[in-house]
Amino acid sequence: MARKLESLLERLDEATRLADLREAIVDLRNVYEVEHLVYHSVKSGGEQWAALTYDDVWVKTYVERNFQTVDPVVLACFRGFTPIDWKRLDWTGRAARQVLSEGLAHGLGNQGFSLPVRGPAGQFALFTVNHRVNDDSWNRFTRQNLHDLLLAAHYFNERALLLDGDGSYSNASLSPRETDALTLLAAGMSRAKAAEKLKISEHTLRVYIESARFKLGAVNTTHAVANALSRGLICL
Repeated sequence: MARKLESLLERLDEATRLADLREAIVDLRNVYEVEHLVYHSVKSGGEQWAALTYDDVWVKTYVERNFQTVDPVVLACFRGFTPIDWKRLDWTGRAARQVLSEGLAHGLGNQGFSLPVRGPAGQFALFTVNHRVNDDSWNRFTRQNLHDLLLAAHYFNERALLLDGDGSYSNASLSPRETDALTLLAAGMSRAKAAEKLKISEHTLRVYIESARFKLGAVNTTHAVANALSRGLICL
């Protein structure tokens, strides 16, 4: 699974159009063998963009009926920062039950897991996994794949913002893990050695490196290291 995800992240690196990300979301859905995957971004100015595998009729129905204003998933993710398992939400209200019943009628699975992602300048996105399976199988799936799904969500968000022409990350500070990754590379370590030092996999290290590169507006890893050094964000 990790190798498949890493291969997909490499493909995202090569994406030059938002349309490429729509193809990638389908491929990622197939990697995890789930019913649906959704990435939906809303910028602070209200501009929206999505890559998803839901039925077009369901998407149209959802938008026309403004279900986002009563959807427990959207409301919970917008208020919080942690992943949301749909089964833990309150679906007892009439509006919430309508959203759920309409969704199931249009091919949604009975299980869902949504990851809120917050980007620069008030940007907000949801990365959702939806499937049709019993509770025990779903619990195993989320336990086994949560970490990789978090990485995929954040990386997908960064690529979408980059391809959409949003340069807001250029002045953002690096996270501690991004700083560690670039520092070790600047010290001359290979990616394999750096990953071993940080006690993470190479594909996880790669996500941190690419995230830092994006924030720094660098064309490649060497450029990212040079930019970080010149700005005093890392030191040797």
